Amino acid sequence: MRITVITAFPALVEDYLNTSVLGRARERGDLEASVVDLRDFAAGDYRQVDDYAYGGGGMVLMPGPLGAALDHVGGDAALVAAPSPQGVRLHQGLVESLAREGHLVLLCGHYEGIDERVTERYVDLEFSLGDVVLTGGELPAMVLADAVARLMPGVVGRREAVEEDSFYSGFLDHPHYTRPAEWRGRQVPGVLRSGDHQAIDRWRTEQRRTRTLERRPDLLAVTGIGEHLSSRVYLALGDGFVDRRRGDGFPDVRRLCALYGVERLCLVEPSGREGLPAAGKGVDLEGIKVCKQAGRLLQWVERREKARPFVLRPGVSGGLHWLEAKRRALEADRPLVFWFGDDDRIGGTAVDLCPLQGRDAAEYAVAVALDRFLGCR
Repeated sequence: MRITVITAFPALVEDYLNTSVLGRARERGDLEASVVDLRDFAAGDYRQVDDYAYGGGGMVLMPGPLGAALDHVGGDAALVAAPSPQGVRLHQGLVESLAREGHLVLLCGHYEGIDERVTERYVDLEFSLGDVVLTGGELPAMVLADAVARLMPGVVGRREAVEEDSFYSGFLDHPHYTRPAEWRGRQVPGVLRSGDHQAIDRWRTEQRRTRTLERRPDLLAVTGIGEHLSSRVYLALGDGFVDRRRGDGFPDVRRLCALYGVERLCLVEPSGREGLPAAGKGVDLEGIKVCKQAGRLLQWVERREKARPFVLRPGVSGGLHWLEAKRRALEADRPLVFWFGDDDRIGGTAVDLCPLQGRDAAEYAVAVALDRFLGCR
């Protein structure tokens, strides 16, 4: 893709694009970014691009120069984005969507902004850095250009560096350290100097999880927690669900487990009724774990994971909101078991999760619960 910035202050933007990582990427040809001087499209000796607002107020960028500049850069064939306090707040998901565009034009307002007729005619997206008003759109435009550019192949040397950043996986980044190992009495954590890469990966995962919970728990609303858990996830179906589905092999549930990285589908046979075909106590059937009692199933998970499982029981009236349940599951950092069933044999070990609202919600409860907790970014 290519990025074009239209501004009345081109030197400000050019200096930034020619500096550090972006500057080197432009030199190598990995980043195609250009800056267009809005005054080149203004009439008169003074190259005027702004005028007083109708009805009183400050200065507003005029539609004539703006329209001419947008026509010159092919604005109709590009995605035109303009910084604005009234725009959608910029976030990583939006940045990644914009990075897939062929041509991104950033239109920088100034003073009171740009003539509304230009916005109506050309602008596809208004975006904001937050609930703050700036003098002009150059700073937000450079922020967006930087965020988009670093997702392009070759701009950042190591692709892993991009994928490990804050927000890319939905969580905040872990702490970073460099030499010296001791500075003003503060030591670099020993695990980072151990050479044990598995231990380092575990430490970084724990730090990402802890920092996100402490500083930005709101991020849990838009990301899955599966890759941030130290232990595996299990899906257990009990009375009611097993009764309705006995004998069909649970093909759709199996596919859900594979899709969301669930370690094992587990069944607890209906008590006092005919069991599953060929099912027996503690027997694996084609990759499905079958037990006679919920308690024995949890014991099996605990022996396998060497930790007491954290059980979520979706669909319970008065239960936790799913966002709070995600937070508690992360804090517990134990094997996670989703329990679906009409019975209550899990007892006091389960954390109740509020039911879905809507017609026939129970038929889709498994899929929705797995997606909310384990869905990919």
